[in-house]
Amino acid sequence: MNVVLREIHDSDLPVFYRQMNDPEALVMAAFTPDDPADWAAFEARWKRIRASDVVARTILADGDVVGNAAVYGEPGEREVTYWVDRAYWGRGVATAALRGLLDEVPERPLYARAAADNAGSLRVLEKCGFRLSAQASGYANARGEEIAEVVLTLG
Repeated sequence: MNVVLREIHDSDLPVFYRQMNDPEALVMAAFTPDDPADWAAFEARWKRIRASDVVARTILADGDVVGNAAVYGEPGEREVTYWVDRAYWGRGVATAALRGLLDEVPERPLYARAAADNAGSLRVLEKCGFRLSAQASGYANARGEEIAEVVLTLG
């Protein structure tokens, strides 16, 4: 599968919105917006992201929009994030996309956060060189409760 990153186009947003409203994906991601179904809030968030210094990219797999990946935050505290359509989980797409993003953003350290029970995302991060650096907890909107969270660092 050919995985590439490109600039985000307006036409990608409805695809991201659909992907982010997959109930199974929401539960796995855990840390989501208060109301993922709120299109106005979703659109406003992406407008802010695209107008900022966030490095945000669309993930394409064999030419299809399958998710997004980004690096955001203040220098020295920047984090990576990504979202891949559930139909592409377990196929190496997230790993390839994150590697591409890391090549584009050579700044280190970079951080990542994930629900402690999100084994798939933890595997992706570890394959890309991130290592467990802290454990925490946080309120997970998609689960309606506080859950264990891990912080990983790429030095």
